Amino acid sequence: MKKLLSLFLLLSCLLGPVSAEDGSRLWLRQSTDAHAQITTPRQSPTLNIAVRELKQAWKGLPVTLVLKKDKQLSSEGFRIRQVNGKLTVTSPSETGLLYAAYHLIRLQEMQNFGKPSETDQEITENPAYDLRILNHWDNLDRSIERGYAGKSLWNWEELPGTLSDRYEAYARANASIGINATVLNNVNASSKILSAEYLEKVKALADVFRPYGIKVYLSINFASPMQLGGLSTADPLDKDVIAWWKQKAKEIYRTIPDFGGFLVKANSEGQPGPCDFNRTHAEGANMLADALKPYKGIVMWRAFVYSPTDADRAKQAYLEFQPLDGQFRDNVIVQIKNGPVDFQPREPYSPLFGAMPRIPDYTRISGLLQSPCLSCPDVGRVLRLCEAVFTESHSRRRQYRYGYKLVRSSFRPSQLVRFWAHGLESFPDIRNNRRGMAETDFLRCK
Repeated sequence: MKKLLSLFLLLSCLLGPVSAEDGSRLWLRQSTDAHAQITTPRQSPTLNIAVRELKQAWKGLPVTLVLKKDKQLSSEGFRIRQVNGKLTVTSPSETGLLYAAYHLIRLQEMQNFGKPSETDQEITENPAYDLRILNHWDNLDRSIERGYAGKSLWNWEELPGTLSDRYEAYARANASIGINATVLNNVNASSKILSAEYLEKVKALADVFRPYGIKVYLSINFASPMQLGGLSTADPLDKDVIAWWKQKAKEIYRTIPDFGGFLVKANSEGQPGPCDFNRTHAEGANMLADALKPYKGIVMWRAFVYSPTDADRAKQAYLEFQPLDGQFRDNVIVQIKNGPVDFQPREPYSPLFGAMPRIPDYTRISGLLQSPCLSCPDVGRVLRLCEAVFTESHSRRRQYRYGYKLVRSSFRPSQLVRFWAHGLESFPDIRNNRRGMAETDFLRCK
């Protein structure tokens, strides 16, 4: 009996703390009694969050937040400077200051930055990518495609009247790691998401996310003019269809002024698209892009297309998209998957990489090279495949927005791969180079 009682007490001690920690706070589990001294240039929803986070968690020197343009900082970049016992955080934007606040807290958890020191310190951070986005495969009935952890976070039946505390917790968690955009719904989209009823629900979420620097995007059904608007066609060159999308875009931005844009799965796995009307993917994407352009919105057009009538999935995306190189609008991003076939534990890289160098905001090779599915020999083959894009000619920088000159073409384990990178203004080391290019450490093979 005594042994059972001892075992019960031991288990109670071990399981007590576990039950109290559900993991929902992620890395933001610091104590909230720091009472830091924070100076801010003004009051706003975003700056108020930055001040609150620092006041609760920062235990170092007093912090002064400064809004200031800087040629070395992108709009969401920031500089943290400790000089003569004073800590100053500078950014061109309020969102940049919020990112800096989380970065300070992260540094505090990792090291002693921000404590009184005789040594001056400075940290400059710029996002490598302007768009850092999550793509949810959530359906309007709260089911989730390929979802294995319960129902969708978005309770569409209760929105917009009831706002769960989890919505702000979601926004805070994402902002703390630099996520600035989210696609709320599944790419196998219901046209109902564009109805006036559901746009009000989306607006409620966008209002919660906005102070955290997060824009909302929606997956759309290409046949929405037919399913929602009662038209007889969704032909992207039909004048009534064009007018419907322009009016819908106007309605969306009137409701959500900072709406990000559309994600489109078209002519894949039974989803409708421009090919149903003998039009190309470029014609479909461009029609939507023209509707969004007055509001600075973008279209993300998926290039991984699968047809049940084609026996070879691996070649289909290449056959459909490569001939369209250079035909997409500037505000269209063609989204290329690492591999040409779906949900494979290991597969070849997509043949589209390197085959469409003139597409604006061409999917950067870095996303492919950092894939855990690629071995060192794969990396070498990818770079040789993309050699047409790797150019040292300055005259071609206008044609290829992102171009590279391959410096090394043989790869061994633990060898560093280096490039001459042209035109990648998002990299701060390139901005500091007078010639407009820099030798960049790209990745290390493992």
